[in-house]
Amino acid sequence: MNNAEQEYTQPLGLDVGTSRIVVARNADKKYQYDSQLNAFLTIPYSKLAESLLQRENVFHEVQGPDIVVAGNDAEKFAEVFHLETRRPMLHGVLNPHEPHSLAVIRRIVGKLLGRAAMEGQRVFFSVPAPVGECDGGIAYHEASMRLILAELGYAPTPIQEGLAVVFGELGTSNFTGIGVSCGSGLCNACLAVLSVPVLSFAVAKAGDFIDRQAAAVTGDLATRLRVQKEQSFRLNGLTSDRTVNALTVYYQEMIANLTGALRSHISATQRLPKLDQAIPLVLCGGTVMPKGFLEHFSTALRAQEFPVRLSEVRLSADPLNSTARGALMAALC
Repeated sequence: MNNAEQEYTQPLGLDVGTSRIVVARNADKKYQYDSQLNAFLTIPYSKLAESLLQRENVFHEVQGPDIVVAGNDAEKFAEVFHLETRRPMLHGVLNPHEPHSLAVIRRIVGKLLGRAAMEGQRVFFSVPAPVGECDGGIAYHEASMRLILAELGYAPTPIQEGLAVVFGELGTSNFTGIGVSCGSGLCNACLAVLSVPVLSFAVAKAGDFIDRQAAAVTGDLATRLRVQKEQSFRLNGLTSDRTVNALTVYYQEMIANLTGALRSHISATQRLPKLDQAIPLVLCGGTVMPKGFLEHFSTALRAQEFPVRLSEVRLSADPLNSTARGALMAALC
């Protein structure tokens, strides 16, 4: 850490996402963000390989017979060697099929946060909402994150991802409205009134679903499709390009699933408060970034009557950092 980071004693916001981990800090009344790809790959250990990685300042760790390259450097290596990166998380929680998952998360979080500047420094970290009636490993994931952060000297507090979006995006509406985070593992949603969550849920069709399905029908790597999806893909109908068509088809399926879930969950809420005014709905996360997403989402939302009146449907101005910013704002309260 540099001296500025060592002296930072204010609370932190941490977005523990399936695709990225983002930390938000409040410095000089401005938000500052740092992030790492939540991914890794392994290469066989050799002294030569380790020395070369050290020389190039590559983020890595030796674990038994493997060298684990993690974070942003993992994507660089994957591109060079045409490999799929591996994920420490799956569907918003620690990946039960990856023996390296906990160690990789610990390393990435440690790199981003460092040790607490003072014992008990506050950090709010995001956790997913349940998918239906299933916990899906959330309790274990949350306990593991608490332990990692406590080991670094922090006082950790979980905040559901959808509620973090409300804190980060809906201050002008007194933190009343619907926050939706469309990430890689899950789409998390929260309806809140005056910052109090009324309804929170998650759906499993999200960015990874689009990548996997599109990769299956094109024969490309899901990692490459994710990069294309976030950097150059436009959601503007079918074309002569089969990759674009595959992404379009599964984006449309994901949007239909999400808008249907929003409609059904809100309609089924028995204690829905009386809302005298229309409320905003805001979307964030890497999956909402392609041009045309908002138009397709809004069209799907208007296809059937929605259970609450909406004043606006918009994208976050900073979709990759919105959840971390909201977690920080909650920590500062």
